[in-house]
Amino acid sequence: MSPRVFFYVQHLLGIGHLRRAAILARALAEGGFDVLMVSGGAPLALDLGGARLHQLPPVRARDENLRELVRLDGSPLGVAFRAARVQELVSVLRAEAPSIVITEQFPFGRTQLRFELLPLLDAARALQSKPLIVSSVRDVVRRSVSAQRVAETLEILAAFDLVLIHADPRIVDFGASFAGWERMAGRAVYTGYVAPPDHGVKTSGAGKDEVIVSVGGGAVGGPLLRAALAARGRSVLADRRWRLLVGANLAKTERVALWQQDGVVIEPARTDFPTLLANAALSISQAGYNTVVDILRFADRALLVPFSTARETEQSDRARLLAERGLAAMVEAETLTAASLAAGIARALVGPSLRELPRCDVGGASRTVELLRARVA
Repeated sequence: MSPRVFFYVQHLLGIGHLRRAAILARALAEGGFDVLMVSGGAPLALDLGGARLHQLPPVRARDENLRELVRLDGSPLGVAFRAARVQELVSVLRAEAPSIVITEQFPFGRTQLRFELLPLLDAARALQSKPLIVSSVRDVVRRSVSAQRVAETLEILAAFDLVLIHADPRIVDFGASFAGWERMAGRAVYTGYVAPPDHGVKTSGAGKDEVIVSVGGGAVGGPLLRAALAARGRSVLADRRWRLLVGANLAKTERVALWQQDGVVIEPARTDFPTLLANAALSISQAGYNTVVDILRFADRALLVPFSTARETEQSDRARLLAERGLAAMVEAETLTAASLAAGIARALVGPSLRELPRCDVGGASRTVELLRARVA
């Protein structure tokens, strides 16, 4: 009988968490595990391979500040709704009786969901056959947290057997963003970055010598797209075709604010994004995990403009670490203008190409399978 994996993931604003979790779920299923991915965000079409999906009653963040959770229609969660989610989550766990329970990003993030995740952990530890309890976390976590919050994270982490850090430590040191690293390092393992197979990359000339401007799912991409349109005419790449990928979650008001001009293509995000990167003269993007992994794998040169708020430091920290290592140029979100973006483009074209530098470890999916197989053997 294949060991069962119960994999909890919650996306609140963008789709990056869900995309990374789907890659891991597919790899685990291909590796012989019976995987159930339990998703608590807005339903999306996913390629889970042989993994199964259970959709919880969905919630999202009210806005980009990520301070408040709401239902998809914007209404408050309410006591009854929360209780129903907890009951459903725990019931599914008990029915599955998994060998492994994985929480994506928790306890390093998703703290607003402690109302259901702490009961989930309690229920997991109370199962007749106690499962391996695993935290699956990306390379960078929110830095601007208090000492009390770090202590709370470490206290919750005591219930976990293993922390999988989906990163390459030569590029990003997890301890740079999490102050409690020394007290948890003994149960943590770097897996390498999580990336899908690169089948079909550069099978066409799409994007040849273009400037590719991308904003992931697009939920907070409007400022970068508008700045790119304004910067094009004053940049050293004004003679190239610019392709703006707007993302499915870009608000209608933001989409309307974009203006067409000669030499510019404005279109939805594309499934051949890696091919566009491989052929492009320059990638201009935010600094979300999945986009950065694609850039490190396929791009020639990159300019990162991270999404950033007082609470959300993850993208800024990731972009800064890559810029310090000469892997990309960077423009801070707080200084984003047409002029600063044009200057950033000039910087991005100086120095070695990404293809001339050592490649990062992107074997995180297969390494995760190996580690978990060894732990449950």
